[in-house]
Amino acid sequence: MSAVDMLRTEKLVSSFSNGGEGSVEVLHGIDLAIEKGSFVAVLGHNGSGKSTLARHFNAIALPAGGHVYVKGMDTLDQELVMEIRRTVGLVFQNPDNQIVASVVEDDVAFAPENLGLPSAEIRERVDEALRAVGMYEFKDRAPHLLSGGQKQRVAIAGILAMRPECIVLDEPTAMLDPSGRREVLEAVHRLCRESGMTVVLITHHMSEAIPADRVIVLSDGELVMDGTPAEVFARVDELRALGLAVPETTELIYELNAEGFSLPLGALTTDECAAAIAAALKGN
Repeated sequence: MSAVDMLRTEKLVSSFSNGGEGSVEVLHGIDLAIEKGSFVAVLGHNGSGKSTLARHFNAIALPAGGHVYVKGMDTLDQELVMEIRRTVGLVFQNPDNQIVASVVEDDVAFAPENLGLPSAEIRERVDEALRAVGMYEFKDRAPHLLSGGQKQRVAIAGILAMRPECIVLDEPTAMLDPSGRREVLEAVHRLCRESGMTVVLITHHMSEAIPADRVIVLSDGELVMDGTPAEVFARVDELRALGLAVPETTELIYELNAEGFSLPLGALTTDECAAAIAAALKGN
């Protein structure tokens, strides 16, 4: 295991009980390593195993075969479970499932209080976490009065207050409008960029994966693609065969190339796409 690996799976097999009919295998021998400080996006169609993989990263789910290591700690070692969960924080799709208090700052303080920390340190952690996600000014508000994006940022702050080294977000924007999605993603990008935190973003929005260092694609419980966003999204036909879309910029360039252009599929952002098209038109 590399010294810089935050997460590693070795031949990970995951299954769940299917009533009295035995078990169903969800992940089929996944080998994966995620470096400390990296921003990794995990893509896949519904039922591909994305959320199952997320739950293995902080020992909510345990392997039916193989191993998952968090900074070298085996999730199958029950004595290490609490340390693993302090190292890797998991944010779920619905923020209402993680908010437990009637005031924002009390909710963010919940986890540090359960760690038995001194009051002064809890106060410091709560303020730091709320500032990190841009929610400090809402610390005295009732969570039910917040927008969806604000609630999700509070849920993220609640995890940050435990000061994890890695945060795994399981489709955190799935229930949000475009404004809420933007708020949450800006907070997530800032965490990775400014604090060096390892971020694993599980999403079905292709555009959310564009800023990632690396994109991993799961299909039917198997790892089928792994590379930079430009490398993965350039495989348009393969992604379509898996039932996945590509970012709108990639889709536009792909269609223009089919009409005779020769544009780079790696131009993923709006600015890059516009610049590539402008250069091609100028050249012609």
